[in-house]
This record gives sequence, structure tokens and C-alpha cells, in this order.
Amino acid sequence: MRKISTLLAVLLFCSAFSACKVMSNKEYKRLLARQDSLNTGLSGAQLSNESLENRISKLRKDTADLNGKLSDLRERYADMDDKYTKLRNNSSTEISKLSTDLKKREQRLKEVEEVLRKRDEATNQLKEKLQQALLGFTKSGLTVEIKNGKVYVSLTDKLLFPSGSIIIDEKGRQALTQLAAVLKEQPEINIAVEGHTDTQKVNNLGQIKDNWDLSVLRSTSVVRFLTETGKVESVRMTATGKGEFQPLESNASADGRSRNRRIEIVLSPKLDELYDLIKQ
Repeated sequence: MRKISTLLAVLLFCSAFSACKVMSNKEYKRLLARQDSLNTGLSGAQLSNESLENRISKLRKDTADLNGKLSDLRERYADMDDKYTKLRNNSSTEISKLSTDLKKREQRLKEVEEVLRKRDEATNQLKEKLQQALLGFTKSGLTVEIKNGKVYVSLTDKLLFPSGSIIIDEKGRQALTQLAAVLKEQPEINIAVEGHTDTQKVNNLGQIKDNWDLSVLRSTSVVRFLTETGKVESVRMTATGKGEFQPLESNASADGRSRNRRIEIVLSPKLDELYDLIKQ
């Protein structure tokens, strides 16, 4: 249809001017190709125009956001300026008192920051020691990582217990023995042992009624081993059972359920010094 329209346009043009010569087929095809090229260029220009409009729209939105932030900053500045004016109008004694209090707060903040720096440094050192001590068990499902300023030693159930059991097997005893050796060298570390399960129902396990029971009893089994065999101070230990309610992955697959069945030993530095500073 487009070719017919083009041909009609050419014929009309030729009929209007007697000097027009009959167009060759080659020339006609060249004109059609030229028209296609122009149409392609027009489409590209339209797309480019749409892109520019989108960018302009985004720039306008960004400008509006920046204007909002600028307005907020102006309000905050006005508030600070008002406070400064009031402070300047106070007596020199009051200003001196405020300055002294500010210096004390700054000093306390520096002390707190130093305590936190030491805590982070101790946490990283502990992680490195545990990784070195437990290196031989990483292929059996043991991991060591830092989360929220604490060291998490995660051991899959297959590393510690036979299926459905709360009795630690030989390989698990070896791993916990090496873990206990490191923990005894870190008296300023609190130790929380958490038992976790998957969502599979517990069947035919005697006194173990459900996943809550299984997670708690496995946790206490680890605590007993660390304190009685590993000689870690009992006062530093806490045993808890989380059941199936804090999974790492979906329980829809066998691999996910395997990762969810685990013991997590959470190691956190004692922060008595930090608490004392905060109370002050």
C-alpha cells in the first residue's frame, strides 16, 4: 500500500510538470529506500524524544525531592539558630555550665566508642581463633560468622547427632572439644546455645514430644558437654530451644530442612564496662 501511494505521488508530480521524464525502476526503488530510511530516522527521533521526556520527568521529580530536603534543612537551621540565640542570651555562668556538660558528654562518648572498638576487635579475633580451631569440620556443616557484634558458630545436626537423637556422636564430641578449648581462653565471652529444627513432625522418639522438646534437649546436651567435659564455666552458659520457628531456608526442600536442623552457639563479649559508662 505504501509503495502504491509513493508511485501515485510521483505520477502526480510528473503530470504537473511536463518536463518530468519517465522514472526508471531503479530510480523508483532508490526513492522507496530513501523513504524507508527517513521513516526509520523518524521512529528513532520519536524514541529519543520519549527518552528525553522521561529524563526530564525524573529530573523534575529529583528537583522536587531536593527542594523538600532543602526546606527541611532550612527549618532545622532556623531551629538551631533560634536555640543558639537563646543560648547566647543566657548568662555567662549558664554558658560555662553547658560547655562543661558538653565536654563531659564528649569524653563519655569517646570512652563508649573505645569500648565498642575493643569489643569489635575482640570479636574478630575470636572468630579467627574459632575458624582456625574448627577448620577440619567446615566440610561437615560447621560455619563461623559475625552478626550484630556477636560470633555465631553454627553446627548442622548431622555433625553432632544421629538422626532424631539427642546424644552427641563421636564427630560432634571432637568438634565441641576443640570449641571448648577456645572458649576456656576467652573468659569475657558469654555463651548461648540455641537448638533449631525443621518443620518435620517428631515421631516415635519416646519422651521427646515435638520439635520444641527436640531443640531444647539437643541444646542442653551441648551445654552439658561443654561444661562437664569441656570444663567451660557453667555461669557463662545459656541453653535455649527455638524449635522450627527461626529457619535459615525454606523447609520445602531436603537441603533447606538440613540447614535448618542445627545448633547455633552464640558468643557475645561481656559489656559490663559499657553498661557502667551508660549508667553514668
